[in-house]
Amino acid sequence: MGVREIGGTGEVIRARILVVEDDPEAALFLVHVLANRCRFEVIHTADPVTALRLAVDEHWDLVVTDLDLPGMTGPELLGALRQLAPALPVAVVSAHVLDGAPAGLLGPADRYLEKPLRVDQLIATATALIGRGRDNLPT
Repeated sequence: MGVREIGGTGEVIRARILVVEDDPEAALFLVHVLANRCRFEVIHTADPVTALRLAVDEHWDLVVTDLDLPGMTGPELLGALRQLAPALPVAVVSAHVLDGAPAGLLGPADRYLEKPLRVDQLIATATALIGRGRDNLPT
């Protein structure tokens, strides 16, 4: 699921996911599911400033981020990501996402996932966003 042949060349690559989450238990869950169940290459940081640097310096297929982060709000991080990497799919995970707030007030994420996360929902969301992002890559 997390590997894919590119362009009929026989080259297989693993999708890369950047997880931005300051809660250690939530981060462990995200990394475990995405890396072990889906076989994605997953890198975790709790620091949104580091996440922005990584988003610029490296190729990513998806960012999965918490909405409540230390030092930067989720909407601030999303806005910066959209400026730095506009085509990069972003999924927001939060316990507060769907508490009646319209998605437009929460920032320009591609998907919102409410905690507690379900494994099947996380896998389906990551797979769909990565597939959509890859399908839109120039050939």
